Amino acid sequence: MAKKTFKIAIVGGGPGGLYLALLAKKAKPAWQVDVYEQNRADDTFGFGVVFSDETLEEFLSRDPQSYARITETFAYWDDIVIRYRGGEIRCGGNGFAGCSRLALLQILQRRCEEVGVDLHFQTQVHDLSRFSDCDVIVAADGSNSPIRETYKEHFKPSLDLKNNKFAWLGSTRPLDAFTFFFKQTEHGLICAHTYQYEPGRSTWVMEMSPEAWTGFGFERLGEDQSARLLEKIFADELEGHKLITNRSLWRNFPRIFCENWWHKNIVLLGDAKATAHFSIGSGTKLAMECAIALSDALVAHGESSVETAFRAYDRARRTEVQVTQHNADVSLAWFEHMERSNDMKPMQFAMVVMSRAKAITWDNLLARDANFVKAFEDEWYQTYFEESGFDCRQTRPTPMFTPFKLREMTLKNRVVVSPMDQYSAVDGVPNDWHYVHYTSRALGGAGLLYVEMTCPSADARISPGCTGLWNDAQEVQFKRIADFVHANTDAKICMQLGHAGRKGSTQLGWEEIDHPLPNAGANWPLYSASALPYYEGTSQLPAELGRAQMDRIMADFVQAAKRADRAGFDMLELHSAHGYLFASFLSPLTNKRRDEYGGAIENRLRYPLEVFTAMRNVWPANKPMSIRISASDWAPGGITENDVLDIARAFERAGCDLVSTSSGQTVPEQKPVYGRMYQVQFAEGIRNVAGMKTMAVGAVTEPGQINTIVACRRADLVALGRPHLVDPYFTHRAAAWYGVKSHGVPQQYLPGMAQALREAERTRQKQLELQKKALPKHRK
Repeated sequence: MAKKTFKIAIVGGGPGGLYLALLAKKAKPAWQVDVYEQNRADDTFGFGVVFSDETLEEFLSRDPQSYARITETFAYWDDIVIRYRGGEIRCGGNGFAGCSRLALLQILQRRCEEVGVDLHFQTQVHDLSRFSDCDVIVAADGSNSPIRETYKEHFKPSLDLKNNKFAWLGSTRPLDAFTFFFKQTEHGLICAHTYQYEPGRSTWVMEMSPEAWTGFGFERLGEDQSARLLEKIFADELEGHKLITNRSLWRNFPRIFCENWWHKNIVLLGDAKATAHFSIGSGTKLAMECAIALSDALVAHGESSVETAFRAYDRARRTEVQVTQHNADVSLAWFEHMERSNDMKPMQFAMVVMSRAKAITWDNLLARDANFVKAFEDEWYQTYFEESGFDCRQTRPTPMFTPFKLREMTLKNRVVVSPMDQYSAVDGVPNDWHYVHYTSRALGGAGLLYVEMTCPSADARISPGCTGLWNDAQEVQFKRIADFVHANTDAKICMQLGHAGRKGSTQLGWEEIDHPLPNAGANWPLYSASALPYYEGTSQLPAELGRAQMDRIMADFVQAAKRADRAGFDMLELHSAHGYLFASFLSPLTNKRRDEYGGAIENRLRYPLEVFTAMRNVWPANKPMSIRISASDWAPGGITENDVLDIARAFERAGCDLVSTSSGQTVPEQKPVYGRMYQVQFAEGIRNVAGMKTMAVGAVTEPGQINTIVACRRADLVALGRPHLVDPYFTHRAAAWYGVKSHGVPQQYLPGMAQALREAERTRQKQLELQKKALPKHRK
């Protein structure tokens, strides 16, 4: 009996579907591979597509024939250009290539025909039963995928239509680089994302806020009328060239991701599975790279087990797709709020544009284009001198090593050791563990050192191992730590006071965190904004805080603030984040009160503000105070950005000098979107909208990230927790890496620092050489 021919039906003839067909048929000539496309062979939406050098190298290894034909049509560029306020700023070393989408499709169509793929154009697929004899059905039918929607209960897609309006157009205007044109108009900032994809043709993606779109009346204009109006708006930038339309309709970007990528013998590919915002140019790239992975999986496992093949495809690509989509989401978010950076000087604005997606940092830019960084420094250090009075124009120690002042407290740099619970106190008293932990990190070079959340009463603790500040013994031990820090280092030290609220009376952090003590008799009564347990059914039920207890707790915080001052702390912070007592008032998810402390945000912040004000009244006027907040609950119905801005402004009026911007841990059903520097966006919003000084926290791990955050005005200080747990000398190592020689190193450690400087210089040079050698060869 003859072996059954393995059959693949690919619905959708875009680049991803065609490349999958080509690779699969090339690897398995005996397979039957068919592509079904509803449009004609020469129909296409859009104008050009963009690839990075790394992606092109992968194409070369997979199919040299199509690679050669594709690269013959390329417009290649090394620079990214930012046109802003009438000037032009270039950043080199990026390595991109553009080609016509139609040319790409035609090349892939011809290659498919050469290897024996059957192409079916002008063929709509309404019923998958026609493919009942196929082993695999690939849904490569775009972001509006009918197949995905038919089986959405299995694929579980999420769709989020973003705010900004965009339209995809072309032009005859030549360009020698990927160029962002930022145009200030009477209705707001508009960005044209542009690049040349073949001689005499360039892509122009116009993006603007819904307010600008409505202000210009685009909702009343047809495709051609919109193009003509855009020509008037961008007349200077187009230099007499016209805009070309091709289904250039105004849209909102659809952010799509599917929880499941396959169902039975149906598998998703390209935009049907996940979309990536055009601002990082990764839609076609993602589709074709996923096509490579799916082809590999089918070739390796398809004939024996389609399910095994699909699982291999998922394992190979899910993380990479999520990382790319996350970077695209961050880039998208910046463009939706680009007005917030519109007051910046040109080089700082350009730095923000280059690093907006977080994948590119200060160190990356040094390797790509040192002249770009130098031009930024020329502008930034001059502005920093004018605004702060600190003159670093000659030394240029990198932004993270510039001084920073809050009231009369001056920090030697922007690095902060985060407050990290040690769960090691007995009856709230710090001991030798705390002494060694904090003093060793103070010796490590950070400008500011936080102690862990410390509680003003025994019943305010998270766990029995938490530190307290309600008696003399505790005050004495904290003074011992602060005295060492001041006597032996240039670091400043901050006391963070907090009340656990409904998350109190729980086990140590390395036990069953956030769960009650196993010995029920050892638990103490809890209070919260409302009588809601943290874990329904397992957590202790807190009492809704009444007036008498509110007054008692306020008095506890006042006496603790006085003790912190006597102990010698330079700064004081009120912890109002992570679902603890004051956070439970701020979030609508945990505050269900119907009195003057519940409801609208001005009521929800009332009690935290009363406590803060009482503390500020007894804390010395020359010493700064800060507040830590959760700027997102990562849950539906939670705190909003407008709430956060109202909170920041209210505390600023009460004498708050800095907002430490964290997020989450309000409710256990939270769904954070993790990633590098994932919480910096919240600090950036407060810094640029409310104009308050902020501290960024969360998944910051490298000196290059700190420099980028400070340089781009995303935050003024940057707190690192886990990196300091394993490396107390993180900041000294960073200083050596950047060649910063005068950085408050203790005399006892100067020989080690001298060696670190020598070794870091050699290592940096070697790394830079390797990075340059690793760059793909330019195709011009």
